[in-house]
Amino acid sequence: MEPVHLSMIHDQPNTYNHYNTPSPTFYNGQFPSQIQELGAPSPSFSSNPSTSDEADEQQLMLINERKQRRMISNRESARRSRMRKQRHLDELWSQVVWLRNENHQLMDKLNHASEIKDKVLQENAQLKEETCGLRQTITEMQLNNTYSTLRDLEDVPCNLGTPSSD
Repeated sequence: MEPVHLSMIHDQPNTYNHYNTPSPTFYNGQFPSQIQELGAPSPSFSSNPSTSDEADEQQLMLINERKQRRMISNRESARRSRMRKQRHLDELWSQVVWLRNENHQLMDKLNHASEIKDKVLQENAQLKEETCGLRQTITEMQLNNTYSTLRDLEDVPCNLGTPSSD
């Protein structure tokens, strides 16, 4: 097909539409029904360049819709992540409080045990002093008793050579 020039459109009875195909001429301003069915573009085809624009626009709308959904999904995911992080932080703080309480109780027990140990050590030292004093008294008593026994022995005759027959 030859290219269409504006001068050709005015000079020739058949005109060309935007598809570069011949369009039938009007008969009293109307298309014959047969020609209209076969050759005339239908209203859906008549806006083909705009259909391409509409397709591009629809494509952009689809892309924007996907971006919007992805953005909403990302926001929701970030919100859930922040909530998980907050729950974890709350759990950690709860654990800190529990551990501090446990530490305080253990420190109290340790201080109490330390006080008891100190008392026991004092009592033990006191008992050792008493024991030492009692041993000394017993030793002195035994020594005094031994001397008195020895004095009694001086009065007893000693038979060193013969066994006694008691």
